[in-house]
Amino acid sequence: MKRWRKELRLAVWGLAMAGWAIACGAAAGGEAAPEGKGGAELPQLWQEDFEKGADAWKPTDEKAWKVVEKEGGRFYSLFQQSKYAPKHRSPLNISLRSEPAVEDFVLTAKVRSTGRDYGHRDVCFFFGYQNPEHFYYVHLARNKDDHANQIFIVNGAPRVKISTKTSEGTRWDDGWHNVRIERNASTGKIAVYFDDGQEPVMTAEDKTFTHGQVGLGSFDDTADFDDVTLRGKAIQK
Repeated sequence: MKRWRKELRLAVWGLAMAGWAIACGAAAGGEAAPEGKGGAELPQLWQEDFEKGADAWKPTDEKAWKVVEKEGGRFYSLFQQSKYAPKHRSPLNISLRSEPAVEDFVLTAKVRSTGRDYGHRDVCFFFGYQNPEHFYYVHLARNKDDHANQIFIVNGAPRVKISTKTSEGTRWDDGWHNVRIERNASTGKIAVYFDDGQEPVMTAEDKTFTHGQVGLGSFDDTADFDDVTLRGKAIQK
């Protein structure tokens, strides 16, 4: 019965995301959609529902992450703070997908913030990851300021915001939400969508890193992740 509920939920999620891709491609804003189509033309590289575990993910601290079976299925949980000290001011809780590295991509995920409610309550998504000192990340936080609810780059120095647009804040509650990140490597454009919005809540444009790994996490809070899908152009080794 649990597996049946999970499969039904995935089917509904898949239909919703297909509609979302069409909507985003048709939206007037679609600023960072690869080739202006919401990424629908990009091949699917993988889809992760964590039903078979999380062996393909590499956290900064394995003891801070676990796969939880609950609510009719399994999800990936960042349930405590990582014992990790980056060289430069940047997120502490990171779990990277082992491969592949991608250029253009569309990353979609279901996410639930499980941290306490305060101004910087956050969830992060990582991309263009080269190494612990060089990567991009999206910081979805309760309130906006220069260090929260922005798109950032870590480039051999403490993180710096590169957002050209952002919302006043991400109104986290205790429920699940949809996040979609689009990246066009040739133009440098980045767009972030939240729930079913047809306009991006964040945008940026930067060509420093044209490819890299993707990942999930938080700066210094906790969160759950499920139904993560990556469409994109894989880097051939």
